[in-house]
Amino acid sequence: MKHIIGAKLPTAPAGLPAARLVEVDADSAGQRLDNFLIRHLKGVPKTHVYRIIRSGEVRINKGRVSADTRVEAGDVVRLPPVRISDKVAEKAERPAPAREFPVLLEDEHLIAIDKPAGVAVHGGSGVSFGVIEQLRQARPAAKFLELVHRLDRETSGILLVAKKRSALTHLQDQFRERETGKTYLALVTGTWPANKKVIDLPLHKYLQADGERRVRVTTPDDPDGMRSITLVKVRSTVPARSAQGLPAMSLLEVTIKTGRTHQIRVHLASQGHAIVGDDKYGDFDLNKRLQKLGMKRMFLHAWRLQFNHPASGERVQLNAELPPELADFVSPA
Repeated sequence: MKHIIGAKLPTAPAGLPAARLVEVDADSAGQRLDNFLIRHLKGVPKTHVYRIIRSGEVRINKGRVSADTRVEAGDVVRLPPVRISDKVAEKAERPAPAREFPVLLEDEHLIAIDKPAGVAVHGGSGVSFGVIEQLRQARPAAKFLELVHRLDRETSGILLVAKKRSALTHLQDQFRERETGKTYLALVTGTWPANKKVIDLPLHKYLQADGERRVRVTTPDDPDGMRSITLVKVRSTVPARSAQGLPAMSLLEVTIKTGRTHQIRVHLASQGHAIVGDDKYGDFDLNKRLQKLGMKRMFLHAWRLQFNHPASGERVQLNAELPPELADFVSPA
């Protein structure tokens, strides 16, 4: 990013900073305008970002543009003065605590980390920061760090971060075109039927009255339903522990062919075998008993990821073994 010195800008209203002209650098080339603005207008709500684009206050090379316009290296973007609340400004100036995460693979193009459970991948929706914000603070010299994909906050395991825009677009294209292999380990209630290997049920996203996002299985004729395919393989069974009030459970290898929100959680629960510890779609009474026994998280772990390296094209397979709190729970006593 370059700020252009000496450019004449319109006078801003009293109390507002002046507009800025920002030159797009090579690392930002190809990025959507809305995402470019969100990165540069720290703390400005997304709704306001879209409003200033629609109003024409944001311009590229002096011309009006839309939110999905791709910026190119050398473009000059006009960033208008924006007003944010003192609370938001204070939050924007208070950076996320720097944190490194266990690294499974790193080169000049990408980082693959083993994300712990309980950490969001990014800030938002009541979470002030996540993995990506903490990683940027830990690596201030890094010019470019962006999430390739997402994991639920309570899901642990493999998470990819791109270190170059070319790597980001290449990897995201693979996720979009289903060229990646994504397999999770999930512990579910009950004994999973060995012959039940494919779940092909559409999913429908909706909001509850309190604004919480939820997903449910729907019918093929639902216009808002998204086809979702999950493959299931039984790895092992965990016998019932009567003394502790625990039923039999099944440890599954779950491969998703589509990447819908909460897909694994909803698909498995729809078959009568909810994921242990799932606070949205699980067995809440069982979860309470498990918490007293020390199992205080959802048993879902992104175990294996396969993709083509964005530079060499070589097929890469990464594995992240179960974290101790999950491995200990399913290991024979």
